Amino acid sequence: MTGLDEIKAKLETFSPAKIKFVANMVSALANPPRARIRQEDTWLTGWPDWIEYFGLALSVHHGTTPEPLGLTAFETVFRNACKSVDWDVQWFGGPTHRFADLRVTVPGLVTKQLSLKSTAAKGLSRRLAHISKLTEAAWIQDERTAQGRRQRLRALFLEYCNAVDAIVMLRAFRREPNRMPSRYELLEVPTSIFSTVQSAPLDVFQRGAPIVECEVNGEVVAKIAIDRSDAKITIRSISLSACIVHAEWRRHCEPDRSDAPSGAA
Repeated sequence: MTGLDEIKAKLETFSPAKIKFVANMVSALANPPRARIRQEDTWLTGWPDWIEYFGLALSVHHGTTPEPLGLTAFETVFRNACKSVDWDVQWFGGPTHRFADLRVTVPGLVTKQLSLKSTAAKGLSRRLAHISKLTEAAWIQDERTAQGRRQRLRALFLEYCNAVDAIVMLRAFRREPNRMPSRYELLEVPTSIFSTVQSAPLDVFQRGAPIVECEVNGEVVAKIAIDRSDAKITIRSISLSACIVHAEWRRHCEPDRSDAPSGAA
């Protein structure tokens, strides 16, 4: 019996409610979002089956809800997409591996330790990304000297960059808060952009909540901000020019405005 025959046989045993549910899923899968490769031949976009799987997972998700794919669901979909193309995936998901969420190995190509993030915040910029919480920094509320703040931040980012090769972020763009996302964008932020924190001058840390600029080739590509009220590290104004923008997925009814002017940062 073929796979299709097996499916048909099982459908014969389904209740009307199950048939209706399956019909909704089939309809969603038949109309997946349109994938557009933003950067060719990256370690992700060089695999069309990975891109297709991810788009189908978005279809199934939105077959039941207009809500954006959240972080937990994104983590699951990302892992499953990697497994669908037979990559080796080691999920950490616990306190023993601080900062990194998983290790992905593309056979014969690359091994990366990744942190996964997602956002559906209002007014996302087309030029700049924002990470509202990179990691916790409980020490900032007790550290009172510029020297201490600099030492702590240097140590934190040295540990972070040793543990994480890149941050993979899924951004969901919505025209209105309660509407289904019109576009998803998958980008990768290399942690190498944080290297200049090690040479940041002492005067930057005079403020209780310092902001440290990250530079690549003399250009500011991100800003590390310490949020004292929530004791966390925020990354502001991440220039997409310093990132890998792998791909995007658009609903079929949405026009392609990829060359339109960027929105507000």
